[in-house]
This record gives sequence, C-alpha cells and structure tokens, in this order.
Amino acid sequence: MITPYSIAALILAYMFGSIPTAVWIGQAFFNIDVREYGSGNAGATNTFRVLGKKAGIPVMLLDILKGWTATNLAFVIGVATTGPYHSVSFYNYQLALGIAAVMGHLFPVFAGFRGGKGIATLFGMILAVNLPAALLCVSVFLVVLLITRYVSLGSIMAGFTYPIGVTFIFPTYIKSVIIYGMCMCLLILVTHQKNIERLLKGKESKVNFFKKKAS
Repeated sequence: MITPYSIAALILAYMFGSIPTAVWIGQAFFNIDVREYGSGNAGATNTFRVLGKKAGIPVMLLDILKGWTATNLAFVIGVATTGPYHSVSFYNYQLALGIAAVMGHLFPVFAGFRGGKGIATLFGMILAVNLPAALLCVSVFLVVLLITRYVSLGSIMAGFTYPIGVTFIFPTYIKSVIIYGMCMCLLILVTHQKNIERLLKGKESKVNFFKKKAS
C-alpha cells in the first residue's frame, strides 16, 4: 500500500544513502576530496587507496550502516502499511528502501550526484534482509581479497554469491529477493565495468590497506 508515510520513508532512505561519507571525511580530516584521486569514486575502496585505513574503515562502516538503516526503515512504517513482519509485502518494501539508499550512494544529492559504486551500502541492505546470505557474501569477499588483493574482484564475486545463496543455500520463498539478487549482479557488473577491463588487462590496482594518506 502506497501512503504518504511510505513515500516519505523512501525519500528518507535516499537521503541516508546520499550522505557522502568518503567525501566528507576526506575533506574534514585530510582536506582531500577522494573523487579527485585514485579511481575517482566516493567509496570505501578508493578511500582506503587514497587516505589509508584510518579513513577507509570509518567510511566502509558508515556506508554499510547507511544501507542497513535505510532498509530497516520498513519497521518504522508498521504492519498496518506493509503487512506482518516477514510477509512478502514487508520484504518488498525493505528491498525498495534499500534500493533507494543504494541509488542515493551512487547519485548523492549532497555531493553533486557523484558517488561511489555502492558495494558497502548494498552489503548493509542485504545484511538487513538476509543475514546468513550476507555473511556468506562477506566470507567470499574476504577469501578473494586475501588471495588476490583485488577489492573489485572480491566485490564482484561476493555479488554473484548472493543470488546463489538465497536460491540454493539459504532458500527464501520471497521471489522478489531472488530477482533483486540477480539485478544486483547486473548493477555490480555495470558499476565495475572499468575494473573488469583493467582486471582482464592485468592493470587493476591492488589495494594497500597500510597506506596512510595521499602523497
């Protein structure tokens, strides 16, 4: 059911996603706009690369929190609007709120619509929707990262793990969750197109978590 409250929650979710944590932290504490360095993205990976772990870790955690908080706004709407918790309509509204947050991260109104790739915010979203599948994704991400040191490759593999997880390993009766997982894979492929090209050419940068700041 579409109500003024549900529409307001979607707008609020987009606003949560639009908080440019990488840009604000970089400018406030390092006097650097991370979008002018590295990959040019306002996300956790580029923050790690440009400013190091002291900035990268807070940005990553806050970006995850953005997705998690926005998705869980569904609980604020109440069962009168979405139906019982864990119903199809409730899950669908969670997905809608999470997608709004991801779009906010990709196109943040507070940062000239120049955002990041949305991986951490996506993770926060699936953390709220399906915790076991989210933990499986982060496990795959960490394994790939430790083996290759490519954050982009870890993100891509984790993204493809999610629809497999919710379909076969932690199956759900909510078809929209599965469809969303497939769409998420497509989104990751689109946002990581340049990374994929560099991976194929062997030119993708390996993240250095111990770099403190931009030179």
